[in-house]
Amino acid sequence: MESENHLKAITLLLVENDPGDTRLIKDALARLRYITVDLICASSLENAFVCLESRKSDVVISNLDLPDSRGLETLSKLSEKVPEIPIIVLTGDDDEELAVGALKSGAQDYLRKGQINNISILYRSIRYSIERNRLIQHLKSISITDELTGLYNRRGFLMLARKQLELAARMNKTMWLLYMDVDNMKWINDNLGHNEGDNALRNTANILQQTFRESDILARIGGDEFAVIAFEESKTGADSMTSRISTDMANFNSKENRAYQLSISIGAVSCDTSPDCDISMLLSMADKLMYEQKMTRK
Repeated sequence: MESENHLKAITLLLVENDPGDTRLIKDALARLRYITVDLICASSLENAFVCLESRKSDVVISNLDLPDSRGLETLSKLSEKVPEIPIIVLTGDDDEELAVGALKSGAQDYLRKGQINNISILYRSIRYSIERNRLIQHLKSISITDELTGLYNRRGFLMLARKQLELAARMNKTMWLLYMDVDNMKWINDNLGHNEGDNALRNTANILQQTFRESDILARIGGDEFAVIAFEESKTGADSMTSRISTDMANFNSKENRAYQLSISIGAVSCDTSPDCDISMLLSMADKLMYEQKMTRK
């Protein structure tokens, strides 16, 4: 067996309804040399969900044929419940087709039950599944994250905003979209350099993060353009949010001695529980209102 020490201790959820197979896997996990396994056992999919809600697991090993779920549907339900956790499926020795189907459906690896006593194979499967999953989650993160500010990028914003629209409709809540543009960015870049322009964008992102809640969706969707999706119950939600931004930005400007005052122009539109709300339409409307405010200021 390899001697890499990438993993020292993990929490593993085993979903298996056969007591004999459960004992075999427990014994095999106890013999692993390089990692300590905190094992949680579940004998059904429902029980697995209860365990996942109460304890954070690093990896799941699951039989696909359970009392309350069978085949690839089991994997699908587990993946939907915990998309960020790697899943290794257990198959019979003659279930090659099922194993391949599981990999195509998102499982990180599969183990034949006849391989369980092979400690080297078991260790590699656990270790590689966790490492591959970490890489996948990292790639997903950077694909929807703006490198400069750490906020979501346009792709991430559009993806999550659509989910928020669906949530707003289900919860019967009003959702607001704010479209913002940093003022005088061309002057900052031309006169103070692009490094200072980048600082202005990062500072704007920090101010927005201080202003809004963690549950709100913040993004840099263009060069100097930002957007926020937020739930605000008040009828004057837009005024309340823009007032908070102005206050936080004024506090920031009062503490810094720079050649410019950081400011942004804002357009805000709301979407109630109507299923006809379209994120692209809302962005276009908010962009127009933002531009009107910017022209008024000029």
